[in-house]
Amino acid sequence: MEKLTVKQVVEANFTVSPQSPVIKPFGGSWVVADPSLLTPEMCHDNKYHMFLHTQVGVFQFVSDDGINFKKLQKVVGRAMRPNINRVGDTYYLFYERTRPLLFNALNVVKLAKWKSEIYVTESKDLLNWSKPYLVIGNTRDFECCKTGISISNPFLLQDGDINRLYYSCGMTYIEDCKFCEPTYITYAESKNITQGYVSAEAPLISPDKEKPYLNLCSGCIKVYKLSDGYIGIQNGLYEKDGKSHSAIFLMTSKDGLAFEFEKMLVEPQVVHGKDWMKQFVYASHLVRCGDELRLYFNARDKANPILGKECIGFAQAQIGE
Repeated sequence: MEKLTVKQVVEANFTVSPQSPVIKPFGGSWVVADPSLLTPEMCHDNKYHMFLHTQVGVFQFVSDDGINFKKLQKVVGRAMRPNINRVGDTYYLFYERTRPLLFNALNVVKLAKWKSEIYVTESKDLLNWSKPYLVIGNTRDFECCKTGISISNPFLLQDGDINRLYYSCGMTYIEDCKFCEPTYITYAESKNITQGYVSAEAPLISPDKEKPYLNLCSGCIKVYKLSDGYIGIQNGLYEKDGKSHSAIFLMTSKDGLAFEFEKMLVEPQVVHGKDWMKQFVYASHLVRCGDELRLYFNARDKANPILGKECIGFAQAQIGE
């Protein structure tokens, strides 16, 4: 990604692949969400590895082409919103660790408070994973709200000798969905990839009633360092015509900390005759596949917490000169 310019990404036109969705809910879950990928050149087996979550934990899928995926294994329970990285010869899987499933269920009916933190597990072979351990816990007041503490959506950016973990925090209740989404986006930094992180004293991004795609809450952001700057790919939650929605848009930055809205990338829509992304387009992961960019994301067809389903698909764009 660092060989790309900001201009190349800004000028890329993403279209949703007709082969989407590529992964649908399984095993009794009605959600597959928050895809994070390693492309073949990053893996010792020269395959795509996708990490995602359902209601019961983070799972690992494998593919030869990045389109036809097969489930490999469940990596860890009490886990959501994974972020996979390779640094040297080690794979680091950061994720949001929640309380046990019973407490999560009690939180939905407001009988228990939510609590989540960022954990990491390590592997040398993408098959055997270490015992998870805490990376970022609650240290800032804005990470808390009356319904609990939420520290979620980790995304690692290595910039020089600094490791920066962007993450979401806080919770905003979305009325028509009957569940919460992240209020703020912030970050923490350390010179060690798995410990010693110090969180920023204030949010990086906050909801803004004056911004049409950010008037409910902030969702999450994935930040990439390019050859001449930074881009952030964010999904914001917003209200429009009396309904909540989520869309993916492109941000640009000179330092990876102050971001400006650049353009919309993927909005809710019925596409190729399929309604799987009709109301919400959520968290994404941008990867390069030769001369093509692929933006993998999860999407939801409707707000209803019981009838709504979340699937994973991707949009693609050719890289210009």
